[in-house]
Amino acid sequence: MSEQTRERAPERRVVVVGAGMAGVQTAVALREQGFTGPVTLIGAEPHQPYDRPPLSKAVLLGTAEGSAFDIDFEALGITLRLGCEALGVRPDEHVLDTSEGPVPYDRLVLATGAEPLRLPDTEGVSGVHLLRTLDDAERLRPLLARQHDIVVVGAGWIGAEFATAAREAGCAVTVVEAADRPLAGALPAEVAAPMTRWYAEAGAVLRTHARVRRVEPGEGSGEPGHVVVLDDGSRLPAGAVVVGIGARPATAWLAGSGIALGAHGEVLADDRLRTSAADVYAVGDCASFPSGRYGERLMVHHWDNALQGPRTVAADIVAAAGELPEPYDPVPYFWSEQFGRFVQYAGHHTAADTTLWRGDPASAAWTVCWLREDRLVALLAVGRPRDLAQGRRLIQAGTAMDPRLLADPAQPLKAATA
Repeated sequence: MSEQTRERAPERRVVVVGAGMAGVQTAVALREQGFTGPVTLIGAEPHQPYDRPPLSKAVLLGTAEGSAFDIDFEALGITLRLGCEALGVRPDEHVLDTSEGPVPYDRLVLATGAEPLRLPDTEGVSGVHLLRTLDDAERLRPLLARQHDIVVVGAGWIGAEFATAAREAGCAVTVVEAADRPLAGALPAEVAAPMTRWYAEAGAVLRTHARVRRVEPGEGSGEPGHVVVLDDGSRLPAGAVVVGIGARPATAWLAGSGIALGAHGEVLADDRLRTSAADVYAVGDCASFPSGRYGERLMVHHWDNALQGPRTVAADIVAAAGELPEPYDPVPYFWSEQFGRFVQYAGHHTAADTTLWRGDPASAAWTVCWLREDRLVALLAVGRPRDLAQGRRLIQAGTAMDPRLLADPAQPLKAATA
């Protein structure tokens, strides 16, 4: 780091809004990259900052009490302001408005994440749950421990993970999905279709082409229950209803700020995660960024994006005048543990012109590869972590592949180069 950076950094006050993975990692990355000025981390929840992936696994099943980050914020000189809600931004004045009053900043980082979509007309309805926060997980944990009948709305990643935990807890589980297959919004039909049988193998009922009309209170005596009424008139009794139908960027509070938002409400960041407002950055689930690798703007709602992006933000903040850090252009990555399977995905498949299978999707382990002009652009690995690790590096390098070798599951992916 240059002496100029060391001299300038202490003069700046950096305020980070959002105390999830993206916000915490931004604050930590600033210290790791030599920033010595004041850093304030603002979180709406009263809890110590925590990681979210364990919520749908260990916390739900009672094998962990929480998932707080093992970070000594005091030792790092990071000021925490928890239970403090962001209400608005005045970029021209460099002021963040919060429930605890105005907070001035020199650099502001938006890391407010995403918020789960709700079923219409169910907000505040007892027995209808979301799974996004630690409080959500703690409300659901006793229901699983008492082995309630559970109806899960949505067969996406979070729905499948919750259904997995509920089955492990011994609950009867019915998953209702409006589309014709699980993960309809995330994967092509031919890739997602084999996952349908995972539900039955785990003892869960999957109902596709099933839309929820309403949720009614149960009519029986004793412990309150509910009935999920579907469009076809079917009535599904449930001790609890868990909704996992997607998420949207948590950016409504930016209304009137002048900060540019995209069609999905996400903050439009550039290739260094800077927003349309001077001295304001956006990182993680609340933002999209242009990918040179894929030639389109990406909005990635996954843990790894919230881990990687903060390094770019920190580098841009500490850079000396005239320096340009490397643009942010990651190979997106995520994983999911569901129904006894470890599922991993790397890349972005929508622009692919070829799909290749490695292994039989009816087996316990298989991989799907997507190529564009014989270069690997994405892959999904089920129970084949080595494929994922090698494939991710090949995507990053833009290596040309031999499709014939690539389709042979006995060949290591790294040996299938052209």
